[in-house]
Amino acid sequence: MSDTKDFSDYSGVWVFVEQFEGSLTRATLSLEMLGEGRKLADKLGAKLTAFVLGHNISDLASELIQYGADTVLMGDHPELAEYRTGHYTDLLCREALARKPEILLVGASPIGRDLAPRISFRLHTGCTADCTLLDIDPEKNILVSTRPAFGGNVMATILCPNHRPQMSTVRPGVMAMPEKNPARTGEIITIDTDIDEAADPVKVKSVKRKDHSGINIQAAERVVGVGMGAGDTQTFAQLEALAKALDAEIGGTRPVVEACLITHDCQIGQTGKTIRPELYVACGISGTVQHTTGMADAKTIVAINKDPHAEIFNFAHYGIVGDASKIVPALIEQIHNAKTVS
Repeated sequence: MSDTKDFSDYSGVWVFVEQFEGSLTRATLSLEMLGEGRKLADKLGAKLTAFVLGHNISDLASELIQYGADTVLMGDHPELAEYRTGHYTDLLCREALARKPEILLVGASPIGRDLAPRISFRLHTGCTADCTLLDIDPEKNILVSTRPAFGGNVMATILCPNHRPQMSTVRPGVMAMPEKNPARTGEIITIDTDIDEAADPVKVKSVKRKDHSGINIQAAERVVGVGMGAGDTQTFAQLEALAKALDAEIGGTRPVVEACLITHDCQIGQTGKTIRPELYVACGISGTVQHTTGMADAKTIVAINKDPHAEIFNFAHYGIVGDASKIVPALIEQIHNAKTVS
C-alpha cells in the first residue's frame, strides 16, 4: 500500500488579511502577501482567496480583488471589529475545514504570530514561521518556504508534503507590493459569523490607539543606518545631522537598539524591519546576515566603514573606507553646498 496521501480535494491559496478599523491603509503586510499569493496561485493554476474578518468591512472586498484576489471570504460582525483570538481561530478553521485550501498564508505580525500556530494546531498541519521567500516546487507542486535559521547564519528550505493546508507566516517588507488593478473582478462570499461567546472568554472592553504619526522606516525613501562602529554619542549626533540633510530616517542594527540609541521600530534586519529605500547609507555597520537580510534590496547602498574587509562592502554600490566621525561631517557639508548651488 502506498504511503502517499491524497490531497486532490485541496486547492487554492488563501491569504489571511488584517484590516484596521475597516481600512487597508495599514495592511501593508497583507497586501504584500496577496501579491505573493497571486504568484503562487498562478504557478499552481489555482484561485487566490482573501480571508478577512471585522465589522463594517464590506467596502474592502472589491479593493482586495483589485489587489489580486479571485475570491474574498468575508465575515462581518460587531464582535470581530477587534482581533479576538478565539473567534478568529474558530471562524478561519471552520472555513478551512469546509473549503480545504492547499496553502494558507498569515502575516508574521503580532496578530499573525498569535493566530497562525493556533490554526496549524487545530488543522493538524505544520507552519513555517517568518518566511522571507516562497515558491512552488515545479515537480511536486508543493509550497517551498525559505526562512533564516541558526541565528540567520543559514537559510532553511522547508516543505510540508504530508499535511494540508501548507502554512507559512511571512515577514513584513520581504515581498513586493502588488499593483492595484481597478478592472479586476471576482467573487465575494459572506460567511456565517455566528459567535459562540463561550469559545472566547476574553472580551475587548476598550481600545487605545497608538500614535502612528511618527517614524515609518519602511515607507522612507532614504535611510541612514547606524552600527556600533558609529554608535558613540558624538558620531550618532553627526548621523542625525546627516539624516536631516538627506531628509532621511534613522535606522540601525540590533546592538544599536540594545544600546538605546534608537527604538526597536527602527531596527533593520532579521529581527527588525525589512526596508527597500531609494538610498541606504550604512555607517559603522559590519554587514552580518542578521542585518543585510533587512536592507539588501535598497536601490542604492552607500557603506562607510573603517574595515576595508567589512562584509557590508559586498552589498554596497559605493563604499568609503574610513572613520565615519570624520567622513560624515564632510558629506553633510557637500550636501549643503549642493543644495545652495541648486
